[in-house]
Amino acid sequence: MSYALTTTVKRSFADALQAARTSLLDQGFGVLTEIDIQATMKAKLDVDVPPQVILGACRPPLAYAALQVEPSVGLLLPCNVVVRYLNDKTTVVEALDPKIMVSLTHNDGLSLVADEAGRRLAAALKTLTPALTGS
Repeated sequence: MSYALTTTVKRSFADALQAARTSLLDQGFGVLTEIDIQATMKAKLDVDVPPQVILGACRPPLAYAALQVEPSVGLLLPCNVVVRYLNDKTTVVEALDPKIMVSLTHNDGLSLVADEAGRRLAAALKTLTPALTGS
């Protein structure tokens, strides 16, 4: 089982990051956290890595429903979406597949929540795809 929903887009890192934020909002997710991996690795280890940002995305009705079924599922929240630089014109955007919640917890009661979250995350990533045929 793959653990990621992934798309590769012909966009600069900065453009893809902004587009990912917008797409998540359009699908009802708020971005609760943002971790700049490049800045963190430089500050903590003095190493240079390509740009990469982790967006902690949350759709409160889905999070609430998941918590009602599996109180410890908070360990797997929020949904992580990673925007990762490949080169000046190409960026990867990945989201943790929410079905992982079901497989890790062995709680099939999370299936409906995972399916809806997965549909919404896939839709958010799909809106980024048209840039593949662009400039």
